[in-house]
Amino acid sequence: MSTYTAFSATTAQPRARFGDLIAAEWLKTRSLRSTWWTITLGALFVLGSAAAAALADYHNLAGTGTGARRPPGFLPFDAFPPAGCLTLMLVAGGVGAITVVSEYSSGLIRTTTVAVPARGSVVLAKATVTAALWTVVGTVVSLGSFLVSQAILNGRHAGVPLTCSGVPRALVASALLAPVCALTGLGLGVLIRHSAATMAVCAFTLLMLPTVFSPSRRWSADINHAMVATAWRRLVQNWPPQPHSRMFTATVPGSWIVYGLWPLIAVVLAVLVVRRRDV
Repeated sequence: MSTYTAFSATTAQPRARFGDLIAAEWLKTRSLRSTWWTITLGALFVLGSAAAAALADYHNLAGTGTGARRPPGFLPFDAFPPAGCLTLMLVAGGVGAITVVSEYSSGLIRTTTVAVPARGSVVLAKATVTAALWTVVGTVVSLGSFLVSQAILNGRHAGVPLTCSGVPRALVASALLAPVCALTGLGLGVLIRHSAATMAVCAFTLLMLPTVFSPSRRWSADINHAMVATAWRRLVQNWPPQPHSRMFTATVPGSWIVYGLWPLIAVVLAVLVVRRRDV
């Protein structure tokens, strides 16, 4: 009996380290061609939106002459048009949700939990890979959109450098928009676990819910300002609020807090739920 126990101890497999879990999740992510096609098409759409918005202002500035008049500083919604960035939110949130939901729908999650009983660590590994991937994607897309738009606007002497006032904050906010939405989608995927329902809730939460609440009333504005899309718009906007406006405007520090709370709450809830619920 003692011999068998000793033999079992020597042949027991070591516990998976967190680095091993990250490597496994990265292998799952990069092996899916659909993920890369989705990211590529989404990035191209965002860049195309920036080019279209900049071209529109390029033609609007045709009557101002080459050096007579110039727009006042940075034009943020030429570099980061809402259509492109809202699409990026939808793509990132959807892919983040698929990271989890695909395993539930295929039954692979059972194999994963048998191999790694620490379910919370698995979710954290997925969140780490998702955050890293989408931070890189968001940075490339954000910088690319800015450079494309400014190259077009330079034809009217309306382009600005990276050091222009308002540009760094807009760049960072647009770059971080992707991982914030991807982690939110991942959290919703763990909570809902159904592909169609998760996609619908993710799209509604990120894109449509902010439009339900008007910034004209205090309580409604507070809810509106807690949405990711509203926070992004305020961080990209480089002009101060109108002093006599009847609309309540979000603050810059508050918008950064919203950026931090959404992914944090989503991941924490995912870890707590996955530990207490059967797969």
